[in-house]
Amino acid sequence: MSRAGATYVFLGPSLPVDEARRVLDAIYLPPAAVGDLWRLVRDGRPVRVAIVDGYFERMAAVWHKEILAALQARVEVWGAASMGALRAAELAPFGMIGVGRVYAGFRAGRLTDDDEVAVAHLPAAHGYQEVSTAMVELRAGLGRARRAGALSPRDHDRLVALAKARFYRERSWVQLDRDAADAGVSRAARTRLARVVDAAGARLDVKAADAR
Repeated sequence: MSRAGATYVFLGPSLPVDEARRVLDAIYLPPAAVGDLWRLVRDGRPVRVAIVDGYFERMAAVWHKEILAALQARVEVWGAASMGALRAAELAPFGMIGVGRVYAGFRAGRLTDDDEVAVAHLPAAHGYQEVSTAMVELRAGLGRARRAGALSPRDHDRLVALAKARFYRERSWVQLDRDAADAGVSRAARTRLARVVDAAGARLDVKAADAR
């Protein structure tokens, strides 16, 4: 489906498409892979494109060159939440527009690795449902617990390191609790963290918040 002059959004696990449609009237496409933006600019003649999610392991990621080509064709290119935030931080000097906390983290250098936003997820038929937890979400929960006094700075830093050491497909709050126990983090600290995470709930999902 294409419509000249429309807004197109590459979206996957960061936000359910039904929810996204309530926020923005656009044409929603699967996560971006290499060549998708080139073909869209060639065939769809969009006014603007937003990249939220993109592939990077199972298939090649959207190239910087195709984003630059879209910008040269006077297409607005926005990025947020996940792969889009990473590319926007890299290409902001060339006109790509980034929004949200994840973008700001990459742009400021507080986040540097693409595995910060990577998640394992189910296929399109299952709505790209996430089956692992993004590192940026784990960071958000750990930071909240530290600010609330539920974690000491030392325990916070240890838990961040433990989460970061895990392959992105293995990351979750359950796995982090197991790793923390094995590393000698006290049961009391782990219990306090769990309470903070449970109380915060969906507010820790910074990718979904940015995608909105």
